[in-house]
Amino acid sequence: MPDMHILLVTHYFAPENSAPTRRWAAFAERFIDHGHQVTVVAPPPHYPQGRVKDGLKQQYKPGSSAIEEYGANVFRTKYLQHRADIVSRTSDHLVAAYDSLGVAKRAAKQFGPPEVVIATAPGIPSLIAGRRIAKAFGAPLIVEMRDAWPDLVTHTAGLSGGGPKKWVKKIIHERITDWQLHSAQVVTTTQRFAEVLGERGVSSPVVIRNGTNIERYGNIGERTGNDRLHLLYMGNMGRSQGLHTVIEAAAKLKAQGVPIEVRFVGHGADKPRLRQLNKALGWPVEIRDQVEPNEVHEHYAWADSLIVSLRDWEPFEWTVPSKLYEALATGRHITGLLAGEAASVLRSARGGEVIEPGNADQLASFWRELANRPGLLKVSSSAVEWASEHANYDTLASRYLDLIEEIVAGCER
Repeated sequence: MPDMHILLVTHYFAPENSAPTRRWAAFAERFIDHGHQVTVVAPPPHYPQGRVKDGLKQQYKPGSSAIEEYGANVFRTKYLQHRADIVSRTSDHLVAAYDSLGVAKRAAKQFGPPEVVIATAPGIPSLIAGRRIAKAFGAPLIVEMRDAWPDLVTHTAGLSGGGPKKWVKKIIHERITDWQLHSAQVVTTTQRFAEVLGERGVSSPVVIRNGTNIERYGNIGERTGNDRLHLLYMGNMGRSQGLHTVIEAAAKLKAQGVPIEVRFVGHGADKPRLRQLNKALGWPVEIRDQVEPNEVHEHYAWADSLIVSLRDWEPFEWTVPSKLYEALATGRHITGLLAGEAASVLRSARGGEVIEPGNADQLASFWRELANRPGLLKVSSSAVEWASEHANYDTLASRYLDLIEEIVAGCER
């Protein structure tokens, strides 16, 4: 197919270090390698702190544009500095989304109109922006749902309870479902959520999983440190992860004198509460700040088992955290507090043990056994092989590009 101009609307993009930025930097680079043009409309990099770092403010100010090293044209929208609460974060999403159409028109003057628009969520307002941009250019819209929205809104902090909040949740649920129904294509990252959307009338949603850099994480090397059992959680520390269960389990084992060390590395809205719980239970977990990408290997090399955790909420049975694919690629043992599709992935890959989310007693019992029987930490090569087959960016990008070409060709007929 002749070269296409693909326009991506996203709230998260490089140089931020997060799952959606890694996903779309990988896809954009591969689309360009196939001869296509990629324009990205995104706010300046301000995740997770809610503000742009001092050294980057001039380079990434709203209204600026730049060409990434691999060729993507990135145009920056306005944004709003925010705190960790949902109100200020949603306000930031809305500011960026409102500015996106004007920014997309400016990009089109320089690089031409897009043949297709992809809006990836969260943030949900990116879907609004994508609809407006697609309509303005008469281009098909692909709606990408990386999480189980709108269902997760039921569990979102700040939107719990009845009364007006219940009404807000109902409106959000209806609007997101409507946007999904009226797009040219819906893409999800899991099979189960695609099935849920299909049951709601969404026509033939397509699954393009999250991926990982197999080569990067496949050479972690030998385990470092002392003889105690090393357990690592590295990633977002939000309510969705349910990390209080890990702290509670670690506290039980510490009280019993089991020789383990548990380490959290990351950032998130729930981190202050986790620190308070950790203090109240006698500091059973070492909690560290987020690290740069080049420091990740050091922590993986320290670990015996990698923790991947989600809360026991029904929508999480339809999702698979991208961190699971990264963990599988390392070849390290995985402790998965997971249910639904994520648990099925871990079992299929034979990469570790599935623990019931929220069950601190079961988790403590399993880790006690690991400490006494370290041979259980050995996992077969099937975990890395599963990641190579199902979560390889090259394969995923190729499938995505086939889908985009099919949609564009269908609109041209």
